[in-house]
Amino acid sequence: MSFKDSKVVIVGAGNVGSTTAYSIINQGLCEEIVLIDVNWDKAYAEALDMQHSVYFMNRNIKVHAGDYSECSDADVIIITASAPMPKDSHNRLEMLAPSMSIMRSIVGSVMTSGFDGIFLIISNPVDIMTYYVWKLSGLPKNQVIGSGTNLDSARLCCELAAMYDLDAKSVEAFVLGEHGDSEFVSWNSSSIGGKRIDDVLADNADRTRDITKEELLRRTGQAGWDIFNRKGNTCYGIAASGAAIVKSILFNENRIYPVTVCVDGQYDLNGVFLSVPTVIDKTGAKETVEIKMEPDELASLHRSAEIMTSFYRELNL
Repeated sequence: MSFKDSKVVIVGAGNVGSTTAYSIINQGLCEEIVLIDVNWDKAYAEALDMQHSVYFMNRNIKVHAGDYSECSDADVIIITASAPMPKDSHNRLEMLAPSMSIMRSIVGSVMTSGFDGIFLIISNPVDIMTYYVWKLSGLPKNQVIGSGTNLDSARLCCELAAMYDLDAKSVEAFVLGEHGDSEFVSWNSSSIGGKRIDDVLADNADRTRDITKEELLRRTGQAGWDIFNRKGNTCYGIAASGAAIVKSILFNENRIYPVTVCVDGQYDLNGVFLSVPTVIDKTGAKETVEIKMEPDELASLHRSAEIMTSFYRELNL
């Protein structure tokens, strides 16, 4: 795989899909982007608009609307299409039943083309949909990845950085487990400039303004809903997260991101899709990083796993 022949297909040309495509174009991550949507006119218009933007970017990227026959030689297929969030709902799991039908149709069409690349699932509920795509596709588990808690982790890093007036990239902290209500923070592995978060909080008590770990987790989980409630969607953060994952795949970066993968043997779990730190390279999910967790953190991971597996029975596989 190289830039010269790299191709990304994005299924779903709504706010998330289109913004993800634009993020990939801005960074010059591949040679060709194909947009697929049930509303072909929408996909066509978004692709044409983006193709015009390439003129100003010093890029050489082709962007166009297409169909599932173009998935056969794609390196990465990003699925952003999903059922709309039920009105006044703050639970991504309520999207499960309607999203199943959409995902069955998409994956069936993709696999009929002969696709053998890497799936990146962004559609919610992302952990269950990632498991579902893996089952439907029949691909090896390393070739099916979900965006998971990658963005949640970035939001947490931003919250911590704001407390100390730092660049968020100086913070390393993972939100893990379900991308949803049972997610948790692995505080034991979190640090700022190499200093453990527990020590940072203790040594800077006058600057924390009585903000607790529980409050930081609450703010992290609430951030997406705050955005959604005010503008009807979240797109820039998740698009940047998706582009970062794609970059690690196409450029064989071996970056570690907390993404939804099959946890199989690590953390005393087997065959469940959850977000854990994962090495991402050209093969997809290259390796699960088994970090040391405190007993309560490991219990939280297992609680997320129990919630996820309880829904697997409803997938009728």
